[in-house]
Amino acid sequence: MLKRKTFENGFQYLEVKNSAASAKIALQGAHIFEYKRKAQGELFYLSETSDFALGKAIRGGVPICWPSFGLNNPDLPQHGFARVFLFEYISSSEMNATTTQLVFGLNDSAKTLSLWNYKFELRFIVTISDTLTMELQTLNKDTKEFTLTQAFHSYFKVSDISNIVLSGLDTKPCFDTLTKKNTLQNGDITVSEEFDKVFQEVDTILTLQDKDKIITIQNEGSSSVVVWNPWVEKCKRMNAMQDDDYREFICIESANAFEDFVVVKPNETQILKTIIL
Repeated sequence: MLKRKTFENGFQYLEVKNSAASAKIALQGAHIFEYKRKAQGELFYLSETSDFALGKAIRGGVPICWPSFGLNNPDLPQHGFARVFLFEYISSSEMNATTTQLVFGLNDSAKTLSLWNYKFELRFIVTISDTLTMELQTLNKDTKEFTLTQAFHSYFKVSDISNIVLSGLDTKPCFDTLTKKNTLQNGDITVSEEFDKVFQEVDTILTLQDKDKIITIQNEGSSSVVVWNPWVEKCKRMNAMQDDDYREFICIESANAFEDFVVVKPNETQILKTIIL
């Protein structure tokens, strides 16, 4: 079942339900802000004070950072512009009783060209079932190559940040954005203070273990992963976030970040893909 819905302020989203899962996806940013498996409940954190308004980023779910992650491109807004632009809903397919696939698109326009002077075709393909598959396809329609950094900025809902263990990044090189130092990860990750690291050379499946669930994350088309939690003081300063919300999520972001950038030549397509089981 697929329904197009609208908040009172005119903000539009699609609601999808099948026998395995349900999801809500905003047309702005093709942003998944809710995904529930029948057997597991809500997968993503969503701030209770998040804005659902045109031009404002949603705090939680899966923001799409494109064509720049963070401030990799200082000429663009933080995390690029795709997350606050309206995507076109292109199609949906009921593949079977448990699987629904939707396609969203964003093309270059006068507004995008004023920010980033390249012609492109962006397609976001999301498959909703007892697994969630997200695929971002970037086609270079220009006559010149461009450099791309990007991410699925996934906010995973947790029982409490003190309960989680993230494995799969042991011995991976990483850049700590708080200390500005390059290090190697030693062991599994637990969080007891502000945490913001970009891991490189990631070629393994990640496992997030919580008190009552285990989530696995498999990435294709990238080798960098960002792990982030703002902790107490930064959480208090952030927009659309309550003071203790840091306890409710861990961001594990499938990315092409920093040195894992992608050069896309004319008529080439680059694909970033994440499967969450």
